Amino acid sequence: MPITVTLSFQVPDYDVWKAAFLLDKTDRKEAGLHATPYRSLDDSNHVFIIGTAPSKEAFMTFFSNPELQERIKATGVVGPPDITFLEEG
Repeated sequence: MPITVTLSFQVPDYDVWKAAFLLDKTDRKEAGLHATPYRSLDDSNHVFIIGTAPSKEAFMTFFSNPELQERIKATGVVGPPDITFLEEG
């Protein structure tokens, strides 16, 4: 059963970050992940991603990929994201 994943983090420039996020669309699809980015109305550089993954393990395998981590770092993400895993109850 798929899970829902939320991420929350700060970036210096949302538009720069979103351009990089869109480049990973094919990789996310191949991993079975679906994700939609949002930004806070009160702080346009506070990013939220809400998506689904086949499992927590599948998400962690995708997210811990060193190449992805380098791309994330290059966008200037401030600190580690707050990640929450949810299952339907």
